[in-house]
Amino acid sequence: MLTAVVGINWGDEGKGRMIDLLSADYDIICRYQGGNNAGHTVVNDRGKFVLNLLPSGILREEVVNVMGLGMAIDIEHLCREITTLHERGITVTPENLKISDKAFICLPHHVLQDALEEDRLAGKKYGSTRRGIAPVYGDKYMKKGLRMGDLLHSKSLRQKVIDIVEWKNLTLNAYSSKEDNSKNNSTDADKILSWLGEHGKLLLPFIINTTEYLTEAKRTNRKILFEAQLGSLRDIDYGIYPYTTSSQTLASYAPIGAGIPGVKLDHVIGVMKAYSSCVGEGPFAVEMSGPDGDALREAGGEYGAATGRPRRVGGFDVPASCYGVQIQGADEIALTKLDVLSYMDKIPVCVAYEVNGVQTGKFPSGDDLNNAKPVYKYLDGFTKDISMCRSMQELPREAVEYIRFVENAVKCKIRYVSVGAGRDSYFIME
Repeated sequence: MLTAVVGINWGDEGKGRMIDLLSADYDIICRYQGGNNAGHTVVNDRGKFVLNLLPSGILREEVVNVMGLGMAIDIEHLCREITTLHERGITVTPENLKISDKAFICLPHHVLQDALEEDRLAGKKYGSTRRGIAPVYGDKYMKKGLRMGDLLHSKSLRQKVIDIVEWKNLTLNAYSSKEDNSKNNSTDADKILSWLGEHGKLLLPFIINTTEYLTEAKRTNRKILFEAQLGSLRDIDYGIYPYTTSSQTLASYAPIGAGIPGVKLDHVIGVMKAYSSCVGEGPFAVEMSGPDGDALREAGGEYGAATGRPRRVGGFDVPASCYGVQIQGADEIALTKLDVLSYMDKIPVCVAYEVNGVQTGKFPSGDDLNNAKPVYKYLDGFTKDISMCRSMQELPREAVEYIRFVENAVKCKIRYVSVGAGRDSYFIME
C-alpha cells in the first residue's frame, strides 16, 4: 500500500497530526520535498512536538522514517531537531531514520541569500521564511549544490565547496549596499567546510541510497506513507506563483521525491481545514480582517509552526479547495479543526468568486486571482463544544450539515474529521 497525505490548500492544514494518526498502520513514513520552511505539529501523550524536517512518524518507535531526495536539508537544523527529540525521550537512530544520499544540503549562504533578497524586495517581498529554500532549489537546478552523499567523500568535498563558493560570491557580493560599498556579504569556503564537518559527521550513519531501500520495501509489500509539506496552492508549478514554495507539493511527485519514481500511488488523502488559513504573501480572497479575523485566528491558534508568524484566516474556500482536490488527485479527505468553528452563530463559506464582474466557481490564476472577490453563503453554526465527540452521531445536527455541505462542494468523500489537537481527537465518518 502506497499512500500520500497532502495539503489541499495553502498549507498548515493539519497534515502532521493526520500522519501521526495514520502512521500506526504503516511501516515507513517518507518526506519527499521541502525543507525546514514549514512545520508539522503533533500532539500525543508525550506532549506537543513541532517537526520541521523529520517525518512525523519519528514519534512512533516501530516506524521507519525516510527523508527523500526531493528534500532540501539544513543539516544544522536537523541535528538540533534530533537533539531536541533525544532530550524528550524520543529515540532517533539509523534504524528508524534514513536520509537520501541525493537530498540537497541547504547551506548557510542559502539562508543569507534568502534574507538579502527579501530585504531587497521590500514591499514587493514574497513572504519567504528566510530559511534558504528558494536559493537552495535554485542552485540545485543550476547544478551548483551539494548533496548529502557528498558528505561521505571528504577528499572530493573540499574542491566542490571551493568551486561553489567562488560562484556564489558573485551573487552575494552584488547585494552590497549602495550606501556602504564596504559591506561584504561573501561566504568563505573554510567556514562552510567547518560547518559541514561539525554537523555532517553526526548524520553520516543515516545516509543511504533510498531508492534501493524503498524499492526493496515495495517488493516485500511494506506499507509506505508519503508525507507532503505545505499544500496545493504553494506548489511551484500549480500554486499561486510566485507566492509559492520552490518544490513540488503534489501527491504525484511523492514517488519521485522519495526515490522510487517507477511506482504508482494506491491512495491519496487530502487534508483541509474546516476554514481557510494562509501564511505569507500572495492572493487570499477569503481573508478576514479586523475583529472577525482576530477571533478566528485566536480560536484556531493560527500561528506558523516554523516561524510563529500570525496566519491569515478566512472562511472555507470552495473554489480553492475544489482545485486542490483536483490537482492532488485526492480520493479521500481529512477535515481538521472543525471544533474551532463552534463559537460562530453563522459560518461563512465562499462558494464562488466574482472576477471582473463575472461570477465563477473555478479557481483562477494570475491577475484574475488577484482581482477575485468572494461570494459567500452562510450556514447555521453549531454553538456547542464538540471536542469530545468521537462519532458523527454525537455531533450537533448543524455540524453534520456543515460537513456534508463541504463534502458535496468539493466532490470528494470526507473520511476523517478532527475535533481537537490530541491524537485521539477525531472520528471516522460513516
